[in-house]
Order: sequence, then structure tokens, then C-alpha cells
Amino acid sequence: MENITKINLGKNGPLVSKLGLGCMRMSSVWGSKANDENESIATIQAALDSGINFLNTGDFYGAGHNELLVGKAIKGRRDDAFISVKFGAIFYNGQWLGLDLRPIAIKNFINYSLVRLGIDTIDLYQPCRLDNSVPVEDVIGTVADLIKEGKVRHLGVSEITADQLRKANSIHPVTALEIGYSLADRQIENDLLPTAKELGIGVVAFANTAEGLLTGDMKAPLPADSYHNHFSRFQGENLVKNLEKVEVLKQMAGDKGYTPTQLAIAWVNAQGDNIMPLVSMSRRSRLPENIQAMQIEFSADEMSTLNTAFAQGAILGGTYLQR
Repeated sequence: MENITKINLGKNGPLVSKLGLGCMRMSSVWGSKANDENESIATIQAALDSGINFLNTGDFYGAGHNELLVGKAIKGRRDDAFISVKFGAIFYNGQWLGLDLRPIAIKNFINYSLVRLGIDTIDLYQPCRLDNSVPVEDVIGTVADLIKEGKVRHLGVSEITADQLRKANSIHPVTALEIGYSLADRQIENDLLPTAKELGIGVVAFANTAEGLLTGDMKAPLPADSYHNHFSRFQGENLVKNLEKVEVLKQMAGDKGYTPTQLAIAWVNAQGDNIMPLVSMSRRSRLPENIQAMQIEFSADEMSTLNTAFAQGAILGGTYLQR
């Protein structure tokens, strides 16, 4: 049963679900253990059944495993799915080695992706980020060529600056920008979000719970083996003070009868019709709560409370994971 709002991805973009499904955690990334494959496939199919058609993957997620997984899940129902693929990151044994954005590499990457996904055309194809190793004109120009060839439908970009976004869009129209965005990470509100809106580019917002900070489940100090310990946001007094802010979210969630995670997703959803929360799920049991989050509304007072508690700079320290 479809109960998800549809939006145009960007001013002139395709019709997609307002909630996107991030598939990354279904595969082994950075040496993590892969989830149960059958459950992951069932989750993708249940998402499609519910009207979530935006599926986000990367050719480097689990060294191609994630694309194979998505391919199995959409077999026989290609028209139900909008497939977004990131490329360019080079991993070896779970370790990030860098980027390869050479045109010759991109043309190699996409053929492997198409085979693994079992499709003829990728709906949204995007470099996972841009650096100065290859001219932007060459990277974007190569994807533009793939669009002309019919291997790609739309150009996306990921984790870039406002200036890079303008430059990319001047070479070929950008349909969507994928970027981290949450109550705890609001820096993009200064330049990047206004630029995307001005240019009519849709925003696919991942990390809505700021790597778990906003779930309400964290306690200080974290276990010694937690990967979060690598990041200053989750260390020492930073974490203690950050969790004090999260108490505001927990209190409001309790008052409204939802979870902090649901409110974190709902806040991102409320930031604009051009913004899609991209939520990672690997179990069907998570679907109902995440779909419900898209129906949550905030009063002006509630929004003010959140925006005050989580004003830019309120959360101490940073976190950055290679994507």
C-alpha cells in the first residue's frame, strides 16, 4: 500500500518518494559485518511496496555486494525503483585509499554497476565527492556523455561545496545533491542549501541522526570498541555536553509520543519540499516507524525549541565518515 508523498527531485527532475532508502548498511563497509542478505532484500521489496522508490547505493559498498543485493531485490520490478549510484571511491580491505575520477575509470565503473544491478540505465549517477585530482569539467562531462549514451538518466553530486555545485551545474544540469544534514550538522544552511534551492537542485539528506547521536540511545562514555570514539564529537566532555542537547529532543519526543530518531527525520523532512531524508534501513521492522516519521508535524514553538537547542555550533566536535 502506497502512503509516501512523491516529490519532483529538483525543479525539473523525476518523481520520487519524499523518503529515500539508504542501502549502504546492508553490506560490509569499512570492515563491518554484512547484514542478513535475505532480510535486506525483503526490506528493499517492502520499501518498494510501501511507495519508497528511491534506492541509494554505491559501487564501492561492500566491493559491489550492495549493487548485487539491490539487483536481486528489484529483479522483475525495475519500474518500481529509482536507482541512485555513487562512484569514485577506492577501498581495499575495508580501508579508504582515495578517489579515482578519471573519465576512463568512470566508464569502467558504470559497466560493472549496470551488470551487478541487472539494469540497462542508472537513474541517478554521481561522483561520491570531488577533489582536485581531475578537472570538474572532465568528471561531470563524462557523466553527461553517459546520459547521452542512455546509460544514465540524471546527474547527481555528493558532498561538495556551493562553488563546486555551481560549476558542476554550469557544465550539465545537476538533478540532486547528496549531503549529510541533521539537527546536529547544519553548516550547509549557510551556502550549500541556498545554492541548491536557487539552482532548482533536489537535496538528498543522509545521516539524519548524526551517526546515532540523535537517537537518544547513546550514553557517555562510549564502549572502548565503538567506532564513534574516532570522532571528536563523541569524545570526553564533548559527548557529555552534546548529550545534554539531545535531552531536549528526547523530552519533545516523549511529549509527542514518538522516538527521538523519528523527530530527527521529521525535522529534516520539514526543512523543505526540495529535501529528501535518506534513511538507512536493513530490517523490515524499521519501515513503519520511519514512514510514520514523515507524517510528524511541528508547531512553531516546537520548531523554535529545536532550532534554539540545536543552533549552528551548539554541537561540539565533528564527525566525518568516508562515503
